[in-house]
Amino acid sequence: MPHLLLQLSVILATARVLALLLRRLGQPAVIGEMIAGFVLGPIVFGALAPDWHAALFPKDGLAALQGLSQLGLVLFMFIVGAELRAPDGARARFVAAAWVGIPGVLLPSALGLAVAPALYDGFAPAGVGAWPFALFMAAALAITAFPVMARILKDRDLTRSRVGQLSLAATAIADVLVWILLAFVIASISAHGNAAFARTIGGLALACAIAFGLLRPLLARLLARHASDSRPGGTVLGVLLIGTCAMAAATEWLGLHAVFGAFLAGVCLPRDDRLLDTLVERLEHVAVLVLMPVFFALAGLGTTADAFTGSGVSALLLILAAAVFGKILGAGGGARIAGLDWRSSLAVGSLMNARGLMELIVLKVGLDAGVIGAGMFTLLMAMTIVTTLMATPMLEACLRRGRDGAHAHAATTRE
Repeated sequence: MPHLLLQLSVILATARVLALLLRRLGQPAVIGEMIAGFVLGPIVFGALAPDWHAALFPKDGLAALQGLSQLGLVLFMFIVGAELRAPDGARARFVAAAWVGIPGVLLPSALGLAVAPALYDGFAPAGVGAWPFALFMAAALAITAFPVMARILKDRDLTRSRVGQLSLAATAIADVLVWILLAFVIASISAHGNAAFARTIGGLALACAIAFGLLRPLLARLLARHASDSRPGGTVLGVLLIGTCAMAAATEWLGLHAVFGAFLAGVCLPRDDRLLDTLVERLEHVAVLVLMPVFFALAGLGTTADAFTGSGVSALLLILAAAVFGKILGAGGGARIAGLDWRSSLAVGSLMNARGLMELIVLKVGLDAGVIGAGMFTLLMAMTIVTTLMATPMLEACLRRGRDGAHAHAATTRE
């Protein structure tokens, strides 16, 4: 136990220091926490002080951290599912979000499939087929960080702007598509043979039917009767957590990952902003401030410096090009079709290029399933940090130029 507490002290302190530093640089704090995981891994801490690193994070002494990380993931994905919102209002708003979200998935997915053959021989684990590896690359490049995007928009008071609302709605559509794709990829890896794959997918379909046909109305009735003010007490909150853990265990048993079940449990909740605020207040702060830094640290421990040797740097540049151009051109082009001007469209594309925490969850799922190894995990983690860091300055540049252009146009008109 003392060793675990020492590990937690080092992880949380590193995460807080880098989170504060990134906040001062105008970036979301979660990026600092992600970088903290990278710093605590073998590439930085392990290279600078290998003996201390081995003593603090022995390979056979990570079981407790793994358990805390799993709990943090389950709680966080439950909140993400509860946050998911369909576009509000008329059909036109949904159509506009679909114009952004679907190309924002299709183009980076297509580029992921295109670059996968060049990466397969050097980075695919033994026994993983070319198609599962390529499909995972497609999913990894297509994800967008809904929580990070929401934080960027909130910090800049853009949540209710047209750019902000369209980006959030499009990301909800895009991420649902990516999670469906990822579920099929993980099922194809975990289930050996067509019969096992059919059982896994059939079990997932049954879990979805139970969740939406039985669990969702039961939860709505429970909350209406025992939490009419949308602030559930300890008993009701306990029931919600029991259901979340049970759904997470069910998808884990199906050969998928616990995050799928936790996300599904969150989606089953009523779309009530007051309820969401309560869940964020009581669960998300613990999950994000305490448990998720443990997840970042374990992700960092899964990296390897060998990823940047040989063809690793060129592979990283190839992945970055496919990820950045796929998101910005796909989502930005869709926003232009939806009626935004070019600068606002590029702002939407820049926001959707942020992959953040959601990408790391996807990568950890792929690493745990064996569809990628430590080398590709490291390269994709580096891509995640770079693309997330890009989002804020690119958004600021697009909006600043848009404001400057509007001011210049107004001055010309006055003259």
